Parts: sequence; C-alpha cells; structure tokens
Amino acid sequence: MFVVDDLAGWLIGRLADAGYQKLTTLLRGSDQARALKPAVRAAVQATVAQIGPFGGEEADRVAEQINKAFRRRDPVPLPPGQPTVLEALQVGIVGQLSVLDDAGQPVVSLPGVPVREVAAKLTGHLVREIMISGSGGGPLAPLADQLNHDVTHLQGERLEGMLAQLAAQVTALAQASGGAQGRRKPVRLPPRPVSLAGREELLAEVGTRLRAGDDAGPRLVALCGLGGAGKTSVAVEYAHRQLAEVGVAWQFPAEDATVLAAGFGELAAQLGIRGPADNRESVASVHAVLAGFAAPWLLIFDNAAGMDAVTDFLPPAGSGQVLVTSQNPSWPQGQALRVPLLGTEIAADFLVRRTSDPDRQAAAELAAELGGLPLALEQAAAYTQAAGDTLAGYLALFQHRRAELLDQGQPAGYDKTVASTWALAFDRVQTAAGAVGLLRLLAFLAPEAVPLRLLLQPRPGLAGRLSEELANVLVPLLEDRLAANDAIRALRLYSLVTPADGGSVSVHRLVQAVTADRMPDELGDAWRQAAAAVIEAAIPDDPRQPDTWPVFAALLPHAQAALAADSDGLTRVASYLGLSGSYLAAREFSRGLLEKRVRVLGAADPRTVAARIHLARSTGEAGDAAAARDQSAELLPVTRRVLGPEHPDTLAARANLASFTGQAGDAAGARDQFAALLLDEVRVLGLEHQDTLSGRHDLAYWTGKAGDMPAARDQFAALLPDEVQVLGEDHPDTLITRIHLAWSDQETGQAADAQDQFAALLPIVGRVLGPEHPRTLMTRHDVAWSTGEAGDWAAAREHLAALLRDEVRVLGPEYPLTLAARYDLARCTGEAGDAAGARDQLAVLLPIQGQVLGREHPDTLATRDDLAHWTKRADGDADGDVK
Repeated sequence: MFVVDDLAGWLIGRLADAGYQKLTTLLRGSDQARALKPAVRAAVQATVAQIGPFGGEEADRVAEQINKAFRRRDPVPLPPGQPTVLEALQVGIVGQLSVLDDAGQPVVSLPGVPVREVAAKLTGHLVREIMISGSGGGPLAPLADQLNHDVTHLQGERLEGMLAQLAAQVTALAQASGGAQGRRKPVRLPPRPVSLAGREELLAEVGTRLRAGDDAGPRLVALCGLGGAGKTSVAVEYAHRQLAEVGVAWQFPAEDATVLAAGFGELAAQLGIRGPADNRESVASVHAVLAGFAAPWLLIFDNAAGMDAVTDFLPPAGSGQVLVTSQNPSWPQGQALRVPLLGTEIAADFLVRRTSDPDRQAAAELAAELGGLPLALEQAAAYTQAAGDTLAGYLALFQHRRAELLDQGQPAGYDKTVASTWALAFDRVQTAAGAVGLLRLLAFLAPEAVPLRLLLQPRPGLAGRLSEELANVLVPLLEDRLAANDAIRALRLYSLVTPADGGSVSVHRLVQAVTADRMPDELGDAWRQAAAAVIEAAIPDDPRQPDTWPVFAALLPHAQAALAADSDGLTRVASYLGLSGSYLAAREFSRGLLEKRVRVLGAADPRTVAARIHLARSTGEAGDAAAARDQSAELLPVTRRVLGPEHPDTLAARANLASFTGQAGDAAGARDQFAALLLDEVRVLGLEHQDTLSGRHDLAYWTGKAGDMPAARDQFAALLPDEVQVLGEDHPDTLITRIHLAWSDQETGQAADAQDQFAALLPIVGRVLGPEHPRTLMTRHDVAWSTGEAGDWAAAREHLAALLRDEVRVLGPEYPLTLAARYDLARCTGEAGDAAGARDQLAVLLPIQGQVLGREHPDTLATRDDLAHWTKRADGDADGDVK
C-alpha cells in the first residue's frame, strides 16, 4: 500500500514556502486534499515501476523510502528570484530525497539509481498526474493551470539539465490537446486501478490490436467477458498508459443510450463545441472534431450491451482508438478480445499482496474457490481487511455462507459486488424460460466444460421423472435444437457461459453458485435431481466399447458432481476408467465411490459390494496384484452372502481373485480357479456371453503361463472365431486374443509368424484403444521382443529403449509392465553383444522387482537367474548357463 500523506503534506507546505498562498489555501480544503492524494499515489507508484523491476512487498518498501524522505520538514532553499511552482517542486524534491537520516545515511538509498534520477522521475510523474486530474476542472484545476503556465515559461528561459527533460515531457502532455481545442486536455477517466494483477500480456495485446493495420479510420477492440472479470479495469489502465500520447481520453457509460448521448454533450463542451441543439447533434459534432483532430485520441465505451448499442456513437473517422467493454462476446471479426480469469497462482499472489496476509495456502485455496474472478478476489480482500480477518477465516466463512459474502465487501474503485454485478444479467435472462432452465441445469454440474451437444438430446422416459413445471422447461431443450440454441445464445449475451471445444460450454463456478443460491430450496433440489437424471441418461450402457470412451471422458466430472451414491451410472464410469487404461484414476474413483456408498447406503448394500469389486480390480490393474488378490479373497464370501453365488458380480469377484492370484505369481492356481469359474459361467450366463468368452480367454492365458503353451495355443485358436462372431473383429477382447495367439505361436517355436502377427496387430490396437493404452504398450513390447527372437537383437533393443521411455511417462517407473520392459531390454542388450551392459541393468532392476513384486515372484526369480547368466558372460564365460 502506497502511503501518501507525508508527500501530500510536504507539497502543500512547499507551495506555501514558494509564496503560492492561493494555491495552498485551495489545497488545504478537504476536497482538494482528497483530490491530491490519488495523484500523489499514482506518481509514487509510477516512479517505483520506472526506476526498477520492483514488485509486491519490494515495491511497497521502495515507495515507503520515498515517502519517508518527506516526513522531515528541513527547509530546502528555493531558487533565487520568483520561482515557478515547477521549479519549487523540482528543487524541493531533489533536496528532500538527498537528506541524511540521524545516522548520516541517505534516507532514500537505491543501489545503482542516483537520487537526482529518482527526483526527476518523481517530479515528472507528480506534475503529470496533477495536470491530468485537474484538466477537466475540479479541486486541482488551479494548480494544473499554473503548472501548464510554468512549463510554457520554462521552455524558453530555463530549460536545462534534469528540468529540461521534465519540461519537455510535461509540455508534450499539455500541448497534446492542440491549440484549436484549447489548452486543457479533455480527459474523463476513473482513477487508475490501484492493483491490477496478471494483465500485462492482455494490455500488450490491446495495444497491438489498436495499432495494427493501415486503416485510415479508428481501430476498435471490444474487451469481452463475464461481469467482474476486470474488463473496465483493463480499459482504464490502458487509457492511463496512453495519456501522454493522446489529445482526448474519455470514458462513456454505455449501458443506456440516453446517458451515452449525454456523455457526448459533455465531451463536446470540453472540446470547445458550443450550442448544439440536443445530444444527437453533440454526437455528430464530436465526430466531426475528432475526424480532423491533430493528436491521437482514445474513447472508452463501458459496459455496452453489444455492437448495436454503440454503432451510432462510434466515430467514423480520425486517428483514434476505441475500447469497448461488454459482457456480450458477439462482435465483428477480429474486434472481440476475451478478458480471461486469473490463474490460481496469480490470484493467490494478489490476495497475499492485497491483504498482507502471508498464508499462501489459504490464498491459493480461496483463489480456486473464487475461480480467479478479479471482482470476487478484490471483494474478498476488501472484506478481509475491513473485518480484520484472515484469508483462512474468509475461506472458512465463504464455504458456509457463500451467498452472503458474495454480496458484501466494498471493492476498491468499484461500487458493485459480485452478486449485484450479475443481478441485471440474471434478471434479463429470467425473461427466457429456456435460458433460465439451462442455467439452472448447469448450476448443478461441474465447473468444467459441459458437453451440451451431448446432453441436450431426446431422452425418452425422462419427463416422467420430473415435475410438470421442470418438464415443460427442460424437455424442449432436449428435443428441439433451435430452442437449445436460443437458450445458449441468451446466456452468451452476458458471458454467463462461454463456448469450449466440441460443442461444449464453460460456466464459472460462482455463476453456478449464485444461480443455485437464488433458487428456493425446494426448486433447487428439483433442478439438482433433474441434472442427475440428464447425466445418468447420457452415460453409455457398455463401457467395454472404446467408441464410448470419449463420451465417458466428457461426462466424468459432471457424473461426479451430479450423481448420487446409488447411481448405476457411477458404476459404469468406474468400469470405463479401468477399461480405458486409466488404472490409477480408476482406483481413486472406486475408492471414493466405495466410501460414499458405505456412508450413504451401508456396507451390506449390493451397490456397495459392487464398488468393492471395482476397487479390488482397479487396485490390481494399478500395479498391486498381491493387494488385489487379498481384497478379492476377503470380498468373495461377502458377495456370495449378499448377492448370491450365481450373481454376475459374484462371478466377477471370482474372476478378479483368479486373475490377481496369477499376477501375484501363482499361475497354476489362477489356471485352476478359471477352470472352475468357466463351468459356472457357461451354466449361468451361456456360451456366448461376453463374460464367458473372457473366462475362456483367461483360462487359456494362465494355462500357457503355467507351462502348457501348446494347450494354450489350441484354446486361443478355438476362442478367436467365436469372439469375432459375437463381439466383432475390432473389439478389444478379440484383439487381445489375437495378441495372445501370436504370443503362443512365438513360445511354441514360430517366431517369424509371431513377428508378422504382432506387426500387423499393432496399428489396429493403437487405433482402437489409443497409442498410450497399456495394452498398446504391451503390443509394442511384443513387437520388439519378437524382432529379437527373429534374430535382430540390436533392433529389438532400440524398440524396447523407446518403449521404456513411454512406459515410464505413462505408467510410472515401478509399474509391472515397465519392470518387464526393463527386464527384456537388459536381455536384448546382452543378446546384442553387451553382456556387461545386461549385467548392470539387471543388477539395478533386481532389488526394485523384489520390493514391488516380492522376492519370490516368478519375474524376480527370472531376473536373478539372468543376472547370474550375464555376469558369467561378462566375466568371460562364453557358455554361461544354458538359457
């Protein structure tokens, strides 16, 4: 915070010492003192910004040093004769900044920056701010006039040294309005924003656009975005930065055409235009003057409803710039520029700096809660300071009393709160039933991109689950694309939603909050249930089909936000995460779902048991086979008791137990369990059920792993045509069977055939499952190893080295597939002729496998044997052990 009282007080005293009693008397009044402080504050702030790359607390420290120099009232001799106000300020500021403290040290000490340079910059900024503030009349007008006179006087007589630079700078400012338009520059702008965070890139883009092109007419940029995003602050900051270059800087309130026209009448008077019959003539007269204006000019149309609202007021000609702020993003091509919300880090920095509360964690959490909305951040900071609270205290209060806090706190430089800023938009949207219904639906979804094109589709039977009132509003949005488009368009007029990729829209979390808070409890509950029903209906039935995975991905955050614990849709989402290869996400989702269902439904509810089955499976798929085996063994008697021995979920739990028994190292045990399970699957589900086909596949796989690869090959060969017939050639289960058939060929001595099969399968698997799906990575592994088995171990080594980098990135360094790739990379290295390299790689791998898989796991034992083999080869034993 910049302290200005001392410098402002010194200024008044200095004017008195110089004999300008009239100016001093004027300044001692409360209105004049209040008018002077913002100018002094802005001058100090601009000086600090110019003399060094200071920021945050460091900038405040430098500003305090400057201010401290003016607490001493040591008289500094005035220039001889009758000094001008400008000379009195210049000499006095140099003298005050050069004084020593009681220890004989300079009060202002900035390494590498001479005091005279600081004084010159401070004087220049102070004079400029006073002249700008007083240019439109008011308390500082007499002082501004005197400074203007002094600049002109000094230009011819005493233009030397630092004063020459100052006079040239201020003279350019004073003359920018042009002689024909009068001595005083027409300026009407709000005070410069005290704290504008994270907007430098945006301000640079505004300047680039307004200066781009060779058009003879004015350039226009429309700053668009949600109310409270800081559009006006950006426009005002840009205008203040251009004041030295433009001859007119004027902001018009553009919400109402009558008020806007009246603003042109005021500007006409400042431009010296006399006697227009009405404001419409003022608009034309101002346009005529600006068309031939000698200096560049800048006009701001603030809070315009849209292009139509300002078209008649836009100057058609002249060397000017036009900035418009609007919630409406619909502007001609190239004119709209979205004002983004602040990122969490920038927003947290703002809160810490604005409140002087060093609690960075609370600042980051609050910034996330407020969604980076600048007005909400400023409002929270103002409330925290006024109440003497902390950021952590405000955060806790906000989480319980959000609606009240969004309507409290007085933001600096702004007379509205978040709630009042959006009130007009909400009220106008109320006139469109479809728009208000859509906004209420969005209020109970996640604050991420909402796939509206996916959600707003006919949903048979949904109307019967809604009240008549909600059905009358919601069903047309689902069944009539035109009605849906009209609703979206109405919300976009106020940036209550913003378009995202693929027909999605984004809605700010505080818009959701305010929308929900404005509804009575009963109505809010009804719309919450409606949102859940729409999401549930949109979730695909079969997550085993890869073409449904993009739909699941788009709906995932909204399913988590909207669906209740007993929702079958959440079970399908859990399956999707595992089937699509997102194993860690599947485990965390299943763990959260289980906790939610235990809390809401109880441990014995069938849906809770289903969540436990998913958690066990995802635990194993995430890499912990032993834990998954133990969880499945513990769960199996519960499923039999709660669901019955022949329930599909009980059979699934048995499949989990068998699979993770094998992955934990007991291949024969897995084979025997799958053999028993398959008999029950055939009896209960039938020969062609997908789970039965999966059971046949698993039995074949673990038969091979247990040592009978010819039998496994025969089982895969018999299974494949049945899967093609029932599931299709490109179904993931069919592809996995083809992969394992090639694997069994390789293991039974048909390496060349296996290599060809793997190479042909890889692009198909990548297309169906995605390039980073674990199954695709496994197929790459198979291609690499089969290349080595076919005789090209050097190429196999290169393939595995590239695969390993991807597996570490996608799955992690200790995932079982990653460890397997490291093991085979070491073997390929040895077979390619580098026995020592193979030895060293296996020596590093062995303890990791022992820790992750267990010391007695078959993969760990294989690594131990190979380490001994390649150690002998590296030591010169050409034969080593028989491999």
